[in-house]
Amino acid sequence: MKNDENRLDRRSFLGGAIGAAGAFSAATMLPPLVHAQPIPRPAWMPLDHPAPASGGTTFKPLRAEVEVRDCVVEGKIPDDLNGGFYATGPDPQYPLAKGNIIFDGEGHVRMFRIKNGRVDYRTRYARTERYVAQDKARRSLMPMYRNPSMDDPSVKGLSRSTANTHVINHKNLILALKEDSPPCALDLNTLETVDPVYTFDGELPRDRPFTAHPKVCSVTGNIVAFGYEAEGFGSDVVAVFEIDKQGKKVWEAKIRVPYVGLLHDFAVTENHIMFFVIPLAIDHEQMKRGGIHWSWDPTKKTYLGYMRRYGDGKDIKWVEGPTRSGTHTMGAFEDKGKLYFDTEITAGNPFPFMPNRDGSPPDYEAATSYIHRLSLNVNGRNKSYGFEKMYPLIAPLPRQDDRYNTMPYRYGFMACPDPNEPDRRKAGACYARVDNQTRTFELWNAGPNVALAEPVFAPKHPKAREGEGYLMGVAYHINENMRSDLVILDAEHLKDGPIAIVKLPVQASPQVHGWWVREDQYPA
Repeated sequence: MKNDENRLDRRSFLGGAIGAAGAFSAATMLPPLVHAQPIPRPAWMPLDHPAPASGGTTFKPLRAEVEVRDCVVEGKIPDDLNGGFYATGPDPQYPLAKGNIIFDGEGHVRMFRIKNGRVDYRTRYARTERYVAQDKARRSLMPMYRNPSMDDPSVKGLSRSTANTHVINHKNLILALKEDSPPCALDLNTLETVDPVYTFDGELPRDRPFTAHPKVCSVTGNIVAFGYEAEGFGSDVVAVFEIDKQGKKVWEAKIRVPYVGLLHDFAVTENHIMFFVIPLAIDHEQMKRGGIHWSWDPTKKTYLGYMRRYGDGKDIKWVEGPTRSGTHTMGAFEDKGKLYFDTEITAGNPFPFMPNRDGSPPDYEAATSYIHRLSLNVNGRNKSYGFEKMYPLIAPLPRQDDRYNTMPYRYGFMACPDPNEPDRRKAGACYARVDNQTRTFELWNAGPNVALAEPVFAPKHPKAREGEGYLMGVAYHINENMRSDLVILDAEHLKDGPIAIVKLPVQASPQVHGWWVREDQYPA
């Protein structure tokens, strides 16, 4: 740590089963993992924070693009599993400035291309305008997370996107997403950058932020998305819009939020859209001091908002709730006049490496995520929103069968520490499938010294029933210098363990979120 600000010891890299929010990496999501290693305490901290020596494995930014053809496979890849597992995560191009956070690392996109029982692995940095400018200058030019006042004058007018949060496929492209900027478009097969500022052929303004968590409509296949701070830096305007499969904008509305807070994710149903405003709020004074964009403000309440889909946004209603956080949606639906929004919730700041506005120290217990169901009556006078804890699983990155993004769904998937171990420090890393109909769950425990990233679900075929398919995720071997495997499980029989394991000779690139592209979605 003394000579390398980007060096993270195991405790700071892997908050582990007891890490803040449960499954994120301790030192700011490099990558978001659950692991089975006993740790004295969770240690979320910025890169310049001194960390106790622990020996063993360390994580360093890779800064290397990797290609492995015909990966070694243990077991057998299922005959009906053909497609691509894509992901992106922050991998700093240059050492991060003191006080910065890993959320500001450049997007390192990867894919496991699976076809006819074979797997090729490839990674590429997203060549965003920021990445290209810094590569030419051979130094960092945008040194602080979402604080443009710190930028070098030479990059004025360039997109600040790092393309490091999520990926989806659209029109034979992979769109690498970062919520403060338009997508960065990459070639589906090669991951080479096609368009660093993708505006859907001019359908959206070049400076329009674009969420990292768009929803693909279960009926139309349209992309439903939004951008907050839509009318300039720090504005309280959110643009909500829908893009069809040909890339044309179907509709757009603008709403105002109660205050400018992190809107990382949202919920879409057949007829409605919901937003959850949380107290990670913009902090202008902190930015004037050279700090990051957000701080946690415990004096603010949450607001659950809902509006008609395809409307003009004038019907938006906000329902106040107590101070808490929720950043990732598992699923949403409407039924008999009620809206349901299933999301992970923490009692306090979900990212303890982000400052508390009152100067208080991190509260790791309050940063622990559990899945809750928020509910509202569409036509009622909602004085509060329904709030129900669904499972005892610590799960900050819940997923679903993405064919059900905007409709009633039954199953969810996630990485979590084993809830059967009362001592979180000893809880093994698991993949879980939850059944919202029976409120039960099934686990696969990866065993000791293994860390698990967020999984993705792949249906057996386009018309497979919900949850019929495979769950895939990357396992990092803590005692093998973070060498990584892709594990493939039957999503309906997780407890039986992996069907196949794709072996990498190296550490996988970092991941925040991932996406599955079916074989029939590739160009001929």
